[in-house]
Amino acid sequence: MSSAHIALLGAIAGFTIYLGLPIGRLRKPTPRLKGGLNAVAIGILLFLVWDVLTHAWEPIDEGLSKHHWGPVATGGLVLAAGLGIGLVGLVHYDAWIARRRQAAAGTPAGSGEASTTESAPKIRSQASSLALMIATGIGLHNFAEGLAIGNSAAQGELSLAVLLIIGFGLHNATEGFGIVAPLAAEGERPTWTTLLWLGLIGGGPTFLGTIVGQHLVNDTLSIAFLGLAAGSILYVVIELLAVARKTGLKTLTTWGIFVGLLLGFATDAVVTAAGA
Repeated sequence: MSSAHIALLGAIAGFTIYLGLPIGRLRKPTPRLKGGLNAVAIGILLFLVWDVLTHAWEPIDEGLSKHHWGPVATGGLVLAAGLGIGLVGLVHYDAWIARRRQAAAGTPAGSGEASTTESAPKIRSQASSLALMIATGIGLHNFAEGLAIGNSAAQGELSLAVLLIIGFGLHNATEGFGIVAPLAAEGERPTWTTLLWLGLIGGGPTFLGTIVGQHLVNDTLSIAFLGLAAGSILYVVIELLAVARKTGLKTLTTWGIFVGLLLGFATDAVVTAAGA
């Protein structure tokens, strides 16, 4: 199988994320539907945090078992840095966005600053910001998945690469629900253009990672992206849990999280069976 064919299959695996995104276009979803979608997204993202950290820790754990202290120290520091930037960095970014939103809302009408505010890019709502953060976190995760596909192809393990593509494709299809869940929970109906960009951010990196992975096999690079992904996804989970608590639908939320976790494990089964 040529490099171009592997890259094409990587693109297909990434862009299956669009299968779940159109649910964000639902008109006037009921409170229970919104709460359920939010809960399922939490379950899927919780699985992703576990999955990402497991893959990030594997090369470090292997180094520990072989007493290779240099790679262990490097990998551990890279993982800690990526996790910290992904988690704490988003806290500061969210605070910065909140200050901008407050400043824009507090600008007196007709003042000289008003025109500046109007000419500036529109500040995203909290739900839109969350959707963008989820797409970014999933995109970082998917880049690492693309590296795995490319690395397998580069090492001549084409059957493994194809199975990874199938597994990651199924996985990405469920991740689309997670991206649009905050929008559905707030009753915001994204445009098709917005869904297009969110899909590119979340699914496109699988294609890019597949291309890079065919020419670069590097555990440290993979750990860095996995750490960033884990931190950013964990931050989003914390935010979505706050949204879930506001709904007051405790039973529905619990069942939704359970279903989301099952979906995560189910779609990862093909990848595990392939030996990834």
